[in-house]
Amino acid sequence: MVEDPLATADCLQITREVGFDTLLENRHPHTTACPLPFQADSVKTARDVTRATLSDWGCAELSDDAALVVSELVTNAVRYTRGHAGLTLLLMRVAPHVLLAVADPSDEVPTRKEPDFVSENGRGLYIVETYSQCWGWDPLNRGGKAVWALFRTE
Repeated sequence: MVEDPLATADCLQITREVGFDTLLENRHPHTTACPLPFQADSVKTARDVTRATLSDWGCAELSDDAALVVSELVTNAVRYTRGHAGLTLLLMRVAPHVLLAVADPSDEVPTRKEPDFVSENGRGLYIVETYSQCWGWDPLNRGGKAVWALFRTE
């Protein structure tokens, strides 16, 4: 697959210009935001919302990879932000990309670790990096952060 670095930069620039805070709070075309309670079964809800949204957008071919990545993002948010309020799942379609993000109230920076394939944890961001085009995080103006992963649809 030939990547178009300008298309990727354009997609990420939109999130920087508009800001994740605004995207999380307002309705925008081709954007879905879903509040999630701070509990383990939010992972299943996030997967279901992701699959349904991608299907509605005609991007069902991304469903398996995106559901896996969103599972890891929500799991990490639940695991590392104990005692905080809820989370928000954001999906945004900016052709030829889909951006998935999970916002949480923690200011702790996500750090990718070298995976230990024997251990039952520590592989989350490795999986996100492997299955998405790229990933990162942005601080929120209200505090906390949005951890995101970008997928190419074409």
